[in-house]
Amino acid sequence: MTNQEISDFLQNAITENRVMLFMKGTPDQPRCGFSMRTSAALNAMGVQYAAMDILPDQRIREELSALSGWPTIPQLFIDKKLVGGCDIVLEMYESGELAEALGVQQPAEEPQAPDAAAPESAPLGLENRLS
Repeated sequence: MTNQEISDFLQNAITENRVMLFMKGTPDQPRCGFSMRTSAALNAMGVQYAAMDILPDQRIREELSALSGWPTIPQLFIDKKLVGGCDIVLEMYESGELAEALGVQQPAEEPQAPDAAAPESAPLGLENRLS
């Protein structure tokens, strides 16, 4: 695939999925702690989201960062807009802003950044056709 094809694929993933997470690994098998905590926050909210592993090809990360203007992974998009990375997502989770952005109820217990846990329901998966 060309870099332009990768960029187009990433843009389509953002456009076609209301909640899109680009991460290292998958929600079931995260490959870094930041990705693990970000997907755990989404899992705790009980929302459906699409996730894509950026590790199979370095160009995926390069094109994603060029597209978003954000240098680090994970990257969370809601309604086609970049929310940010792990720290921002966890701050939003704790403050209730993430629940508001997602249109869901904040979990009843005292909000804290969740520990990584196996998802209760599997997130939407994107077939990684870029490798």
